[in-house]
Amino acid sequence: MNVNQYVKLHRNDWKLLEEHILLLQRGKHYDTTSLENYYKLYRKATQHLSYCQTYFPNEEVTLYLNGLVSKAHNLLYKDQVSSLQQIKTFFSTTFIRLFIEQWKFVLVAALLFIIGGIGSFISIVTDPLHAYTILPSSMTDAIDPSSIGQHDGAVDSSLMSAAIMTNNIQVAILAFAGGITLGILTTYVLIYNGIIVGAIAAIYWNAGKTYEFWAYIVPHGMIELTAIFIAGGAGLLMGYKLFVPGVYTRGYQLKVQAKRSVQLLLGTIPLFVIAGIIEGFITPAPISLELKYFVAVITVIGLVIYILVGNALWKATAYNNPRFNRSI
Repeated sequence: MNVNQYVKLHRNDWKLLEEHILLLQRGKHYDTTSLENYYKLYRKATQHLSYCQTYFPNEEVTLYLNGLVSKAHNLLYKDQVSSLQQIKTFFSTTFIRLFIEQWKFVLVAALLFIIGGIGSFISIVTDPLHAYTILPSSMTDAIDPSSIGQHDGAVDSSLMSAAIMTNNIQVAILAFAGGITLGILTTYVLIYNGIIVGAIAAIYWNAGKTYEFWAYIVPHGMIELTAIFIAGGAGLLMGYKLFVPGVYTRGYQLKVQAKRSVQLLLGTIPLFVIAGIIEGFITPAPISLELKYFVAVITVIGLVIYILVGNALWKATAYNNPRFNRSI
């Protein structure tokens, strides 16, 4: 595609963005729908600028898009002058918006994990000896369902929490980075981790310790798995865009989707920190199993509220900003 074809293909979007910018500069009132359209046009323009900087660096269209994107960005993020404000904005709105935009890939990531888990669970419930084939020998030797709960309060919670957070973040990074392999490595990581969890759950099922087992898993697991699914979804999205690049080159898609996926990965870090704290301090604590399940319910409610509030804030932030509330 030459520069003239590219301009002809996208100039209507750029013209619409110019009209939005002009209205905002004049202080026109903006409702939520208009603001969402403005943001979508802005995102498209940033992608087009990146493409032109790569393939048409010396053409006038690149200079034009650079100015257009700068104007749109200044209007959209004018108040975000401090690093603290930018961090607050990222975790309160931007991360949630990115998560919602790619929810289908997050769902696929969850399904891959669940498929692996169900497969290994059924296999070991049917024949307990399959555990020695599915799980590493070091893991099967260490699992003792009869001793569950006997070591509560006897571990160094701070060291455990740090180790758990490090391991989970490594899994998330691997799931995310696997996107560069067209999502093949990401798929493997998700299914493999599902197989491990399903296999261990089956061992405790066969021992009649299912209620106890999940009491030690779900308090931290709800947040932990959500974060892994988000990271995995980011990897799957990257892999999909590389496999089906559309009208753009794979190099361009890699550049755009890698940036987007890195943002999603960074957004999961606080979730891993919270999950690590729960797993290090609450899961091994000498408290009742019912209280552990209660913590799990609280984490799920917290996640839902975080997503709903973040989505509402994103839709309302610019609308409630005085710059966008002046009447016509």
